[in-house]
Amino acid sequence: MNGIVSNQNWEQGLADLLSELASVQEELLSVLDRKREMMIQADASVDAEVQARELALVDRLQKCHDRRAEMLEEAQGEGQPSSSLRELAIAVADKQPTESLAKQLDVAKAKMRLLQHHSLTNWVLAQRSLLHVSQILEIIATGGRIQPTNGKGESAHTLGSLVDRAG
Repeated sequence: MNGIVSNQNWEQGLADLLSELASVQEELLSVLDRKREMMIQADASVDAEVQARELALVDRLQKCHDRRAEMLEEAQGEGQPSSSLRELAIAVADKQPTESLAKQLDVAKAKMRLLQHHSLTNWVLAQRSLLHVSQILEIIATGGRIQPTNGKGESAHTLGSLVDRAG
């Protein structure tokens, strides 16, 4: 009887963790969407607010990760499978996790992959914006004229060499 209660506790713990994870993932997807829209529109007016929300969500996500690690460590201590939440869910549900728990695991995995894609998209967009700003600063600094980096006041094109005059 004690094993059944323990398994029910494991299932409830897994369900609670996955529920919190789903909430964090949804909110983080929303923040990443908003952040991307702001970058596209070059809108920095609410950047601090979005960044603060993102940091709070990252903290919640870290807590989910820490709880996952604790659960898997506890499972290992009790002789349960401990390499993944799915493996633990299968073990505590007598070889077949409940449909709800299995669905939560699948959704969490898919959303995590989506978060990775959104994060990468935002990173690429930020890098492109940074490159654009860098090019604008170079144009402003040089007055639109490309300055040679290998000569003293002479144009690189008149020297006929990339390294020196002897070349």
